[in-house]
Amino acid sequence: MEPTISHADATTGGAVILATLEAVAERHGDPTEAIYSELFAAHPELEKLFWLDRDGSVRAAMVQQAIECIMDQVGDGRAAVTIMADERSRHGGYGVPTERFDAFMIALRDAFRRILGAEWTGAMEQAWSRLLADFAAIR
Repeated sequence: MEPTISHADATTGGAVILATLEAVAERHGDPTEAIYSELFAAHPELEKLFWLDRDGSVRAAMVQQAIECIMDQVGDGRAAVTIMADERSRHGGYGVPTERFDAFMIALRDAFRRILGAEWTGAMEQAWSRLLADFAAIR
């Protein structure tokens, strides 16, 4: 499914998303641990799916790919839709319940909100909500 975001929304919301990513990187560095803390707190049953990821490299790669998809989606949008659709399908084979696939991106947003604390704005909330809705619509 094609994303529903308009060009005007992509320009404004995209700038807010990119500013969020920059702020998180400046204030926190690698957000991988924070993201998975959010994910496993909300959905503890998912933690057992990472039993082979003893060194955290799979988790780190997932965060990297998610951030690349986010940057693509708010940029020229050439690859994010295809990657998200493919990963949604692939994760079913890993035992991720269909209704839990989007939980990762929600945990990412929630971790960023927690990291930024009082710096998290209404514009950030709106831009991230729209982005997550667009990603959730991809099949």
